[in-house]
Amino acid sequence: MNLKRVVVTGIGALTPIGNTSEEFWKGLVAGVSGAAPITKFDASLFKTQFACEVKNLNIEDFIDRKEARKMDLFTQYAMITADEAIVDSGLDLEKIEKSRAGVIWGSGIGGLRTFQEEVTAFATGDGTPRFNPFFIPKMIADISAGFISIKYGFRGPNFVTVSACASATNALIDAFNYIRLGKADIFISGGSEAAVTEAGIGGFNAMKALSQRNDSPETASRPFDKDRDGFVLGEGAGALILEEYEHAVARGAKIYAELVGGGMSADANHITAPHPEGLGASEVMQAALLDANLKPEDVDYINVHGTSTPLGDVSETKAIEKVFGEHAYKMNISSTKSMTGHLLGAAGAIEAIASILAIRNGIIPPTINHFTDDEQFDPKLNLTFNKAQEREVNVALSNTFGFGGHNCSVIFKKING
Repeated sequence: MNLKRVVVTGIGALTPIGNTSEEFWKGLVAGVSGAAPITKFDASLFKTQFACEVKNLNIEDFIDRKEARKMDLFTQYAMITADEAIVDSGLDLEKIEKSRAGVIWGSGIGGLRTFQEEVTAFATGDGTPRFNPFFIPKMIADISAGFISIKYGFRGPNFVTVSACASATNALIDAFNYIRLGKADIFISGGSEAAVTEAGIGGFNAMKALSQRNDSPETASRPFDKDRDGFVLGEGAGALILEEYEHAVARGAKIYAELVGGGMSADANHITAPHPEGLGASEVMQAALLDANLKPEDVDYINVHGTSTPLGDVSETKAIEKVFGEHAYKMNISSTKSMTGHLLGAAGAIEAIASILAIRNGIIPPTINHFTDDEQFDPKLNLTFNKAQEREVNVALSNTFGFGGHNCSVIFKKING
């Protein structure tokens, strides 16, 4: 069977270091940290009092107030980035076949703020069940894809993937497969998350997952550093327009890169801890390379999962060395979570965009906040510490791994003909 080619023709980003894809990229190249004290609630009694929040955003600049009230924040974020991606793609919505255009989105948690607010209100009330009629539609994770499809009239496949922090990458792989199998021409795909809430911070604190560097939030996310002490919770969204290659060429679309492969695996090891030797991580990268029909030495850059946790960073680099051998020392490797924090179910989308823009611009975004070498990491690995590096990038691989042992990798390639 001849598989269709799939390309990226539009992007949209809403992140803690920039509210558009252009601002996001500028922040990445400049090595900007998005971490700061929490403003969404009083965090003074929490072990972690900071996060990577979206900043200077007025939702009503993008969504009518009445409509916005029907949406949890994670859906509002999804709508904003989907719109940026659609505009960026130059799609003429009057000319496309909307039954062959779909939405596959990702979110690890969905409407956490809505759930928290509604249950808290009931628990502190007199027992009378007074719930917002939009409680359930605002909370459920799939509603993000539903709202996007309603706005643009896309009647093709429509659903949300949930695989914790791998959710958005899972969504991209699903959309990729539908297009290359000829079942659709266009997808809006990506992910969104808005878990900077009392329940989100408190829950991750309880499992000792978050950094507690309250005296220096901007340096708290420090992947591969000896003194890393957990991830920094982030929020936001990323959207990509995936399109069948011939369809994109026929309408004269701007093409960012080609999506050439995707891999999925499971650690089958522990509900939260990664496999100590990176077994699932190595298998998922091998699967993505096989799917893309590429050799390890073809890869120029890996945007790693790199969350800044003591165990996760080590297992991922072990997996990279196993898969890439000596070529591991010739690639650039970086964790953009050092700047954005961890966007959970949206991480794979914004990191895919970072990988695509690295290809397009020939610049590797850095891993910031490196202060002390850790002997657990081979010093010959180029982890792109502290400063962006220029290099030609023809192939970039992006990893995302989630609680439950879910692993996903996608590979993007510079477009040629």
